[in-house]
Amino acid sequence: MPKVSDLAVTPDGNSLISICSNREIWIRDFRKGTERVIPEEHSITSLSLSRDGKFMIVNLNSEEIHLWSVYTASNTPHRYRGHKQGKYVIRSCFGGSDCLFLASGSEDSKIYIWQRHDEAPIQILSGHSLTVNCVSWNPSKPHMLASASDDRTIRIWMATRNADKVFLCCSN
Repeated sequence: MPKVSDLAVTPDGNSLISICSNREIWIRDFRKGTERVIPEEHSITSLSLSRDGKFMIVNLNSEEIHLWSVYTASNTPHRYRGHKQGKYVIRSCFGGSDCLFLASGSEDSKIYIWQRHDEAPIQILSGHSLTVNCVSWNPSKPHMLASASDDRTIRIWMATRNADKVFLCCSN
C-alpha cells in the first residue's frame, strides 16, 4: 500500500477511506470484506466525509474538489471549481441544512461556498488576509461556518436571510 496522507471512518463504522500518495482513494468495506480503489488524475491533499457517511469530498492540487459516493461505484465525480489551491493543504467540508452545501478555504484568502449539485460557487467570502487552510460547519447550527487562516485568525460566519448576501462575518 502506498503512503496514506489522510483517512476517515464512516459514522456507521462500516468503511475506512484513505487517500494515498499515488493519487488513489481506497475504500474498505468491513461488512462485505471488499476494497475499491478510485484513481484520481492529480494529487489528493485532503478528505472529508458527509455527516451520514454516504459521500466524500477530496481536494486536489489541480484546484478542483471531487465528490464521490462511498458506497456506489462511479467513474465520474461531481466537480467543484473556483477556489485556489496549488502548494498548500486546503481542507473542505460538507455543511448547512441537510449538508446541502460545501465550503472550502483557498490560497487567495477567501472561502468558497457551493450548493452540492452546482459546479460553480454560489458565494465567495472575503475577510482573511492569507491562505484559508480549513473550514468547518457547526453541526448543531447549520448556518454557522468557521474558517482558519495563515493570518492567525479564526472567523465565524453566519448566514443571513438576505438573498443577495448569503453570509456575513460576525467575529474574529
